[in-house]
Amino acid sequence: MLLDLKISRPGLWFPTVWIYLVPFSNQEAFWRTFPFWLGLLFVTFPLNYLVYGLNDFNDVYADAVNDRKGNFLFGAKAPKEKLKGVPLKITVIIVPFMAVFTFMAGTQMFLLLLLMVGMNIAYNFKPFRLKERPPFEILIQIGYVVTALFSTELNNLPQLPWQTLVYLSLFAFQAHIAGEIMDIEPDIKAGKKTTATLLKRKKAKIIMLFLLVVEAVLVWYWFQDLVLSSFLGVFAFWLLLDVFIFFKDRPYTLKQMQFFGYAINLSAILSMIWVLYSGKLLNPIF
Repeated sequence: MLLDLKISRPGLWFPTVWIYLVPFSNQEAFWRTFPFWLGLLFVTFPLNYLVYGLNDFNDVYADAVNDRKGNFLFGAKAPKEKLKGVPLKITVIIVPFMAVFTFMAGTQMFLLLLLMVGMNIAYNFKPFRLKERPPFEILIQIGYVVTALFSTELNNLPQLPWQTLVYLSLFAFQAHIAGEIMDIEPDIKAGKKTTATLLKRKKAKIIMLFLLVVEAVLVWYWFQDLVLSSFLGVFAFWLLLDVFIFFKDRPYTLKQMQFFGYAINLSAILSMIWVLYSGKLLNPIF
């Protein structure tokens, strides 16, 4: 059971939880409803077990040579024998949720959940295996936005503005590139091809920096959210120093990656609170 929890990577639950909560920004007393809590439960362990379980099942060697793996922050490190039953476990966990959510919200919900599963299969398995087809391994991260659509459908909330969906997509792209940057050495050792292994560390960081700057500008221009825009700007400024002064092409140490992991979780919690409180991400002025 502890291995399964590690596989779900609790330290990386924040993207699905964050995106699930965004549609509630303009709602009152949403925490008093059963669908809210059931959906929130789903986007923690079950959904992330689907996402990262299929990933680990197909990435045994890459994970074996990755020093940051083997913990609850960044995920499990297990031999193939211990991962053999993961697809069946995923099925046993996900199918009941699909049935309940479909009963609660109808056919469109079933199609959304089917899309979630299908995108993860395409990401991990041949003949698609998009995880090793740069830049598609980044572009398919748009699948995280389905979590927001799932949230609105389950909780009968207004559909999100297209500007919000664009921002959430950029957020998903940037978060994925950050993980690729930390995994460059083990991915190269395992013969795994990603955008970051092809471009190398500095260029990959510059792409991430570009995305952060675009996010900051759009959040300000579309939503007039000075707080979130400033937060993204500070993050971008730090990455600018990282790229050209502090780390440059050097890899992070394990302790540094762990520190970044905890810092990202803290910033995610703080930004969740702000997004829910302000409601600005649901009210574009453009």
